[in-house]
Amino acid sequence: MMRQYELVERVRRYNPNTDEALLDRAYVYAMRAHGSQLRASGDPYFSHPLEVAAILTDLKLDDATIVAALLHDTIEDTSATKAEIERLFGHQIATLVEGLTKIKKLDLVSKQAKQAENLRKLLLAIADDVRVLLVKLADRLHNMRTLKWVPPEKRDRVAQETLDIYAPLAARMGMQDMREELEDLSFRQLSPEAYESITTRVSELRQVNGPLVQEIERELKDELARRGIVAEVKGREKRPYSIWGKMERKAIGFEQLSDLYGFRVIVSSVEDCYRALGVVHTKWAIVPGRFKDYISTPKPNDYRSVHTTVVGPRRQRVEMQIRTRDMEEIAEYGIAAHALYKDASGAPGEMLSHESRAYAWLRKTIENLSQGLSPEEFLEHTKLELFHDQVFCFTPKGRLIALPRKATPIDFAYAVHTDVGNTAVGCKINGSIAPLVSELKNGDEVEIITSKAQTPPGAWETIAVTGKARAAVRRATRAAVRAQYAGLGRKIAERAFAKAGKSFSEDAVAKATPRLARAAAEDVFAAVGRGEIKTDDLVRAVYPDWVPPRPEERAAQQANGEGWFELKRGHNLKFKIPEGAKAERLDAIPIRGINGELPVRFAPEGGAVPGDRIVGILTPGEGITIYPIQSPSLQNFEDAPERWLDVRWDVDELSEGRFPARIIVTARNAPGSLAQVASAIGDRGGNIEGLQMRSRSADFHEMVIDIEVFDLRHLNSIMADLKAREVVSQVERVNG
Repeated sequence: MMRQYELVERVRRYNPNTDEALLDRAYVYAMRAHGSQLRASGDPYFSHPLEVAAILTDLKLDDATIVAALLHDTIEDTSATKAEIERLFGHQIATLVEGLTKIKKLDLVSKQAKQAENLRKLLLAIADDVRVLLVKLADRLHNMRTLKWVPPEKRDRVAQETLDIYAPLAARMGMQDMREELEDLSFRQLSPEAYESITTRVSELRQVNGPLVQEIERELKDELARRGIVAEVKGREKRPYSIWGKMERKAIGFEQLSDLYGFRVIVSSVEDCYRALGVVHTKWAIVPGRFKDYISTPKPNDYRSVHTTVVGPRRQRVEMQIRTRDMEEIAEYGIAAHALYKDASGAPGEMLSHESRAYAWLRKTIENLSQGLSPEEFLEHTKLELFHDQVFCFTPKGRLIALPRKATPIDFAYAVHTDVGNTAVGCKINGSIAPLVSELKNGDEVEIITSKAQTPPGAWETIAVTGKARAAVRRATRAAVRAQYAGLGRKIAERAFAKAGKSFSEDAVAKATPRLARAAAEDVFAAVGRGEIKTDDLVRAVYPDWVPPRPEERAAQQANGEGWFELKRGHNLKFKIPEGAKAERLDAIPIRGINGELPVRFAPEGGAVPGDRIVGILTPGEGITIYPIQSPSLQNFEDAPERWLDVRWDVDELSEGRFPARIIVTARNAPGSLAQVASAIGDRGGNIEGLQMRSRSADFHEMVIDIEVFDLRHLNSIMADLKAREVVSQVERVNG
């Protein structure tokens, strides 16, 4: 374990004016506070905050951050309080420790909505003072280095959280070395076989190639020196997770990888960067399409460098990054390289006027995410912002737009302005008309063609890559659906008032909104269209003295074809009224998911599940029956096209609703076969509603099983699991 004087010496190496007394007090206080506490490894608990502080000294951080690292677990795990820490170490350090305590309580791999809310709290905690994030990243790095001491059932959870949240955050803060180590440590835990395979293959390749890295370093350095360029050349193999990611992304095997070696060329000036680039391209053949200039166009995390790939010695592809020493420091330390909290002497001070682009991105992200997104939309947007590499495109006026990899002109349009996205009808890429679904590339100039008559199609949500574009499309779609409901509800209301013998006016409905618990007439009509407000209640709200017809009167009206259909919530289905349908019977059927005196039911003997293509069959007096399109029962209605309704699913992916399906399982007539079948269904989360046993032969019997599943994918996974069971010879689905 590091001694007190050793920690002080580490800080003094980069900050000669460090407050040694402050560091000493924090060291002693934290050691006494944790007392005899032990980590899972058996080491004194105090060794953990000490190692976190040591990691931060490698990043050359200020005294306050080092002290916060020493104290970061005291409020949570000891009897220490924020008030006591503030009294002993000051308000600034106490606030940092409190922020870290809040983050420690967050669960970032729980259910989606809870994870989203906790991620929001995490970002808010670090938005005020980025040093909270720096300490947290160092804390997570040390925990990942000692992951083998964590109980086995928790290791995957911690590793997945690291890969999902902390490694991308380190990347966004420009801390590439920390990001790579976090990714590799997570990868080793989550995919040990893949990790072992890649490290073994890299080791074998290293033996075959011999001292190739040193050879290229020496040859490149000598070539630059001959041209009068003083440079430091550092080579290395790519990290296992980086190799795995490329194999996954490009769907290639290890043998097909061609750039396993990377080199950094460190020079003294920007001019030398481009001179060195010329030397490299003169010496070796370049690989087309692999040149990137992040000096003229820095990444949002302040990363600056020139990248190129050449065919080097022994015909090996070699990736090179050419940068100055200042750029190297930012590439290595990221946001920690910016002296946000140091005065000229290196001592703690107020935030300087300069703010890094990475920290500016963080503030902008918080600002964007405070605009009323749902927890799920927040999570989607934030993860997209964290994960994706970026492409840089330009508007016709030269404005730079940074977008995630694989972004489309749709994403570009929404990045320019939401109104531009909502009215986009086409685009030009580099002056040529192109589809809105085109994948944008670095340097593209994009011009969006708009029309005020346009509204974004719902399908754009599956095409767009950025969270901002997806959220905007969803909002526009919801607005369009609401307008559709409102239009339908207005027609239903007009008809209801006419049947009641009362005059209809929107002004009268607007005055009655308080009685209907709605803010405006449009809200009332939308609620009527969705079936949330009964027409009787609407008429009575406007005309309190009106008495609705008695049930027998309404039955007589319906027998005469006058058809009162009250609407309530029902299955989540969207209905479109086909041409030729009888308006007097169907104009009260909503576009989406409601039933009442027109009940919605699923077809007998098979049902239907989300993922099936479906149709609805209208039976007067009974309602609507939903059939999968492949159901042979639909042949019975071929002569009655007026009864067919276009329907489609509108089921949220996160919905826990279940839907009916029927399967026939042919199994060996052996002890325990029924238990194996039931176990397969239960293990996959299926719910058995009914079961019939039918004998087929002495050796086999059939089970007709009615089950409830979430969707077609869920059903198929159950059937696949059943087919894999040794006692099962055949599984088929029944569709009526």
